[in-house]
Amino acid sequence: MIEHLIPAWMLIPFVVMLLCIAVLPLIPHVGEWWEHNLHKLYISLLLGTPVGVWLCLNGMDHELIHQMIYDYVPFILLLMALFVTTGGICIRGDLKATPTTNTVILAIGWVLASFMGTTGAAMLLIRLLLATIQQRKYRVHTVLFFIAIVANCGGLLSPLGDPPLFLLFQKGTPFMWWMQNMMPEWLVTGVLLLGIYFLVDLYYYKKEPIEHIMADVREAKKLTATGLINIFWLLCVIMSTMFINSTYIPAMGEHDAPWFLKLLREWAFILIILGSWVTTKKEVRVNNNYSWTPIMEVACVFLGIFATMTPALMFLQQNPLPIHAPWQFVYCTGALSAFLDNAPTAMVFHATATTLPAGVDAVAGIAPEFMKAISMGAVFFGALTYIGNGPNFMVKSIAEQEGIDMPSFFGYMIKFSLIILLPVYVIVQLLFI
Repeated sequence: MIEHLIPAWMLIPFVVMLLCIAVLPLIPHVGEWWEHNLHKLYISLLLGTPVGVWLCLNGMDHELIHQMIYDYVPFILLLMALFVTTGGICIRGDLKATPTTNTVILAIGWVLASFMGTTGAAMLLIRLLLATIQQRKYRVHTVLFFIAIVANCGGLLSPLGDPPLFLLFQKGTPFMWWMQNMMPEWLVTGVLLLGIYFLVDLYYYKKEPIEHIMADVREAKKLTATGLINIFWLLCVIMSTMFINSTYIPAMGEHDAPWFLKLLREWAFILIILGSWVTTKKEVRVNNNYSWTPIMEVACVFLGIFATMTPALMFLQQNPLPIHAPWQFVYCTGALSAFLDNAPTAMVFHATATTLPAGVDAVAGIAPEFMKAISMGAVFFGALTYIGNGPNFMVKSIAEQEGIDMPSFFGYMIKFSLIILLPVYVIVQLLFI
């Protein structure tokens, strides 16, 4: 219907939202204004409200409601549940920040990410990592690789790893498909990035002033863990994600199901958040330097992103890219995942792939090679920018709270993701897709 056609100019608010995130922190004085989460909320509302009004006036209120209630709310509540539960597990200690130790921490997070989600693994280990490297002079590169390895690339092996994979699971992909079919891509990417990190950290370790090395050795402390009740709550998050859905509760997927039933999993997340908060001793979160600031920053920023990208996603659905080869799906899904939320982006390209021949071994209605390409692009390329995946912003915010001067939006891309991550992704694509 003509009223559902999206004009190209409706992409402008989304582009402006991205530019605000990228440019405002770089402007003197304005950057300080932008640091307040309330001001991020102002910008999100300023850009998102006109978009919402336009969609409603043109008969597309259903698309807006679906995007904000059934995509944004579940997205934030899942991140919040993982943030609160893992933030209640205090792993204290100050290990000697040698390249080997740091690489092992990143490797553990890389493995955990597929089983407890990239957000869960990142929030569980980021504070331990920051405590370990606190005496080091050169720390930024460690946080950058942590974002890439733990907060993104590690989540490729299961629907629990990253939201786009969960949505593809909901479309009919078997739960174990990624474990059975994408282990080589996951393994090669992880080994390459961990190897590069080890060499980079070894280079910076040799440049460390001797007083920093001595302080690191002198202040080393053994590991201790408190707040372990949150392991139970974390398992509840995982089980809720796996089983509270239309696959196991068909009534949730019915078209005329009431909203509170469709959001049954999100009600479970709220109960888990409350349970974690009540059963965790206050001193555990105090010792963990727990703060609501990172998750509130994500909530405020992504409110504007989800609202303004609603017409952008609809525009892409109405004007599909002329792509046919699996490698094209890798880079197109990846490029948009770096700037859009990777979950709805994966859905757009899944829909595109359904128009192409699937064959007898189809997975969720598309050819296996397209499923692999979309999964790789959505999960891996989310590390190319701070906004590509929810945990990226959270890790950045926590690191800055600890006094680490993180690169700007463009600085992250120019100094790290485009020169280190992208070449690795190209190698993996040439090897396997």
